[in-house]
Amino acid sequence: MKLTPRENYLRMLNHEIPEYVPSSYDNFRDMVSEELLTPVFAPGGKVITSFGVEYLGSPEFGYGATPNPNKIICPEITEWDKYIIKPDVSNRDWEAYYKAQEGRWDRTNHLLSIGGSDYWLTAVSFMGFENTVIAMYEEPDAFKEMLEYVSEFYLEVMKQEIYYCKPDLFGMMDDDAAYHAPFFSLDMYREFFKPLQQKHIDLAKENGMLVTRHDCGKCEQFVPDWIEMDVRAWNPAQVSNDLVGIKKKYGNAIALEGAWDSQGELGRADCDIQTLKDALAVYVDTFAPGGGFTYSAHLSGVDQKDPRVIERNKVIRDFYEDYVRNYYIDHGEY
Repeated sequence: MKLTPRENYLRMLNHEIPEYVPSSYDNFRDMVSEELLTPVFAPGGKVITSFGVEYLGSPEFGYGATPNPNKIICPEITEWDKYIIKPDVSNRDWEAYYKAQEGRWDRTNHLLSIGGSDYWLTAVSFMGFENTVIAMYEEPDAFKEMLEYVSEFYLEVMKQEIYYCKPDLFGMMDDDAAYHAPFFSLDMYREFFKPLQQKHIDLAKENGMLVTRHDCGKCEQFVPDWIEMDVRAWNPAQVSNDLVGIKKKYGNAIALEGAWDSQGELGRADCDIQTLKDALAVYVDTFAPGGGFTYSAHLSGVDQKDPRVIERNKVIRDFYEDYVRNYYIDHGEY
């Protein structure tokens, strides 16, 4: 292969055919760590955010961070300014904080990414799910004021990351949908969240960065807006969405990083091997043509030390090496 993982992934993000199909096996991206933003993990079982939100994690779920539903820090949206206070970072040594991470970054072979703009998740962490939805309907002005206040802080953190780290990517994220339905309408997205996320995207693009999007669940209603906002890739693009229709309509305008059905038979430790191989072939032949695809097949939610899981993960990895990696060369697209 002539291209580094960095160069190859950039080709995909720029709507070109990459030399080889990007995959979860090729590390093409390093992440800037920022403790002031929403945590992804709660190692040890608990972490307190810079806004005072308690996140919990458990070994059964890989210590993924989830707000403690029994600790609401903003019980009344009309009095949000009594409870939501921006962290004081006036004496923070931003340069030293980021410089300490440089040893983990490979700027030659990997892209450097920062993340954020999770305004829905932030509101839920402050108020709980039900109170957040009610506030959007009953007190929209106060809800917007709170988010705009938080946005000032999030954008300041992003500016510091850009200044000291010179990142290549901005990973916009907000899990605003369940597996079978979004949590709110497209109109509500455009009213409350899109304008704030657009500020992050504008800042990213002003600094030569490309934008990706993380959103779990059935969030396909937002895809046209993401494309209009110049989002280049979407993960995990779960199969509860009409991914075949999206691929047909938009081609490689937005890359599908995922699109693998791990919820049913294909995600089980006892999945039939031939069934798995057949499904992998359909998966790749459906989403790889024309570019805009990252191979992300896996078994999830199962014991990764189970010999059956190890065997099937090897099948998935071998299929990538044997059939997928050189797909564009073998099919005359590169």
